[in-house]
Amino acid sequence: MTDLRLIAGMLHNANKLVIAGHVMPDGDCIGSVKALGLALSRMGKDVTITLPDPVPEIFGFLPGVNEFVIGQEVFKGQYDFMVVLDCSVPERLGPLRALLERPLTVINIDHHVGSYEFGHYNYISSFHAATAEIIQDLIGFLGIEVTSEIATCLYTGIVTDTGSFQYENTTPETHRRAALLIEQGASSVWINLMINEQKPLINLIVLENALKTLELSPCGRVAWVSVERDMLDRLNARDENTDGLIGYIRSIRGVEVAMFFREISPNLYKVGFRSKEIVDVNRLASLFGGGGHVRAAGCVINGDLKSLQAKIVSEALKLIEETKRGMQAQDERYSQCAETARDDLS
Repeated sequence: MTDLRLIAGMLHNANKLVIAGHVMPDGDCIGSVKALGLALSRMGKDVTITLPDPVPEIFGFLPGVNEFVIGQEVFKGQYDFMVVLDCSVPERLGPLRALLERPLTVINIDHHVGSYEFGHYNYISSFHAATAEIIQDLIGFLGIEVTSEIATCLYTGIVTDTGSFQYENTTPETHRRAALLIEQGASSVWINLMINEQKPLINLIVLENALKTLELSPCGRVAWVSVERDMLDRLNARDENTDGLIGYIRSIRGVEVAMFFREISPNLYKVGFRSKEIVDVNRLASLFGGGGHVRAAGCVINGDLKSLQAKIVSEALKLIEETKRGMQAQDERYSQCAETARDDLS
């Protein structure tokens, strides 16, 4: 893994850069790309920020989101560096992946477990709660003052990837970083208001319809819902209107693993996984070619919806049982160690 200070040095010497995020960009992706773009622009660099998909309406409050280049326009530019943020695999770049074939230097920065090192230089740290935390460090190494605009973008990235500081990846360090960003001008109240309390009505209408598909395993430990294209078309809704839906499923009492099946195209589904306390859903996602974090992961898979659900639910139940057995075995080992220690002391 490349030292972040070395990456900062390379960016100091760069002239024309393109900074890219992933398909269906979330707050961490958008905030990280925009924050680094703002910082490098303050250094006098020629910076283009780009995404394969438009910025979701919910993040329209971020400073300068209209500056993102979406679509074919980005391919008209000439760049000496490409910085890829928050992408675990190059496929997540969508059509922007074609930029990787150009004669430029690729820097890949990410925080997902099991990320693929597809850049010439890679900084991947799953110890960070969000890619925005890494960019916060990188901007520090660049020696750039964090403005209120940069702080707002970084705080948004951290808030969204920690579920407003509710997920297990939230650490004391996460709170310290967030506190610093507030001191630097980010408004925690306003950002949380924009993200959590300004949802379009259509989001709730989609939620209402999705809940009609809710199913639970007989033991009640796994729950799942689905949204197919015809539902979104009928409601005149977009993919982004499903954001946050899986959180409602995970909140059901007794549920350990929640899953959300969203149809991308005929017989092609994006599956989101969330767990509550014990299960590593990154392991579950990896069984189907995906990945992510311990408590949040996903994959894209082909097949008949009902068959896919049966297969994935079965694997989720196996993983729950395996995890429970592992915890019981660990408890037994601790008990044995404690008994041995007592015997030694007596």
